[in-house]
Amino acid sequence: MCQITSNPYGDRQAVEITDNSFIAGSLNRVSYARPSKLFTANQSLITSPIGNLKPDFFNRLIESVVFILRSGVTQ
Repeated sequence: MCQITSNPYGDRQAVEITDNSFIAGSLNRVSYARPSKLFTANQSLITSPIGNLKPDFFNRLIESVVFILRSGVTQ
């Protein structure tokens, strides 16, 4: 999983998430996925889905994570 927050914290790798990023559902405000902030989580922490990302947007997030892992670039 990667962190999603309403503040990009000056993270150059942060990817803006808007209502247009979703096929269905949305977040309450413009938010930012931070692919440089990866973590593991137990499935029990996920209480309910909030929506489905568009495939092209989801692929963009995956590509951001892969880029960071390959390049060793962090904040």
